Amino acid sequence: MDSMRRSMIFALALSAAAFSQQVSAHAHLKSQYPAANANVEASPQALTLTFSEDIEPAFSGVEVTNAQQHAMPLSEVERAPKQHNQLIVPLAKPLSSGQYQVSWHVLSVDGHKTKGTYTFSVK
Repeated sequence: MDSMRRSMIFALALSAAAFSQQVSAHAHLKSQYPAANANVEASPQALTLTFSEDIEPAFSGVEVTNAQQHAMPLSEVERAPKQHNQLIVPLAKPLSSGQYQVSWHVLSVDGHKTKGTYTFSVK
């Protein structure tokens, strides 16, 4: 009975370790500009999203919507040339005063997908 119990505990510990390695392999949003919940003085020219690992730009995207849920026009989203864990999101035209939601999805280079949202405001 003790050997069976030890085997079960070992199997549980092994699966927990494997699961925690999988969770840490996803590209999580580390920082963003403008920052989440920020109230910026003027419209930024571009948004910058930095992730915990390198991302595949062809399978990643960003949408910016205003308080009325209208999508704001964006230029093509690109990965930063020297920092492959960073997306640059140029705005096609300046944002007016108000609150905006940024919705993002990325595919990390190891094949894991993640997504999220955050908000910021322009005075």
